[in-house]
Amino acid sequence: MATYQDSGVHIELGDDASRVLYEAAKATWKNRKGRLGEVIVPVDDFSGVRAIDVSNLPPGTLMNISFDGVGTKVKIAQAVEDHTTVAFDLIAMVADDAVVRGAEPVLVGSILDVNSLGKKDKDSRLEQVTQLAKGYIAAAKEANVAIINGEIAELGDCVGGIGPFRYNWGASVTWFARQDRLFTGREIKEGDHLVALREEGLRSNGISLVRKILTESYGEEWHLEHPDLAQQALHPSRIYSRAVVEMFGGFDGEPQAEIHGVVHITGGGIPGKLGRALKPSGLGATLDHLFSPCDLMLHCQEKGDVPDEEAYRTWNMGQGMLIMTPEPDKVMEVAKKYSIESKVVGRVETEKGIRIQSRGYYSSVKMLMYR
Repeated sequence: MATYQDSGVHIELGDDASRVLYEAAKATWKNRKGRLGEVIVPVDDFSGVRAIDVSNLPPGTLMNISFDGVGTKVKIAQAVEDHTTVAFDLIAMVADDAVVRGAEPVLVGSILDVNSLGKKDKDSRLEQVTQLAKGYIAAAKEANVAIINGEIAELGDCVGGIGPFRYNWGASVTWFARQDRLFTGREIKEGDHLVALREEGLRSNGISLVRKILTESYGEEWHLEHPDLAQQALHPSRIYSRAVVEMFGGFDGEPQAEIHGVVHITGGGIPGKLGRALKPSGLGATLDHLFSPCDLMLHCQEKGDVPDEEAYRTWNMGQGMLIMTPEPDKVMEVAKKYSIESKVVGRVETEKGIRIQSRGYYSSVKMLMYR
């Protein structure tokens, strides 16, 4: 007699893992209590209905859903068997993308695809799921979002990776915005200051190149031979959305500074992301006082012979977010409140293109030019 378990799917263990993520999600609902996005639960059960009341939203309210994932950073977590910080990367990728639009991230949902949860009586993967769940709670608080669910699917060999617990984690964010507070790019003005919010790690971008360089330099077991490099690679993404929402006022708050644009430095780096934000205005920018990249980026530049020009297209190089504003002091005051290091790193100019004074490994280059 064949059973579902014979195919590698363990229903009871799956229910146990779902309860772990449900309890983690439930712990985040207090983040939105009394605010837009307060979670209403008619039936308190991990498979029950969960919803939010939107019956009294004012005219001009916009809502959208966007999606992203952790990417290959999970391979490093799998290799060193440390899953405690991965949720920061997951939530940063969706919540910090929302504020780029002038929106307030409110609800997050996720899907965790795993190869196997093991067996209930032995080799259970509940400990690893619990590590993910603990990070879930902390990251959601940092972003001030409520997690509405935590789906798990056992997919066997469909999920690649390293070690016995292989997984891929994707998420969606539901955001709300006031139409008159959206950032379209046309609000950006010549003379606006560029304030950078510092990032001390890789975030969740350019990881494939980092892994390639470290593998070629130190071998397949680089994470064991050089655990310090592995820990640097796993440094959790800083989540900026809560601070940035306070800066521009979010959905219904009082703005603390005049903001003309927000750039999340992910894939494509400063040239790609800032270039896209500046396109509607036809303006350019010079960035001549940037934060230095983290040590791991500089190390990978050296070992992999990655030119500064390419590094700034691949990694964040020390800045996780850029704020365009005529009131930089007010922006930095809010950032300081959330223990985010910030500084004025450049300005918006009429001359098109992006000019970057490099702080990379080969920083003898006077100025990098991107068109």
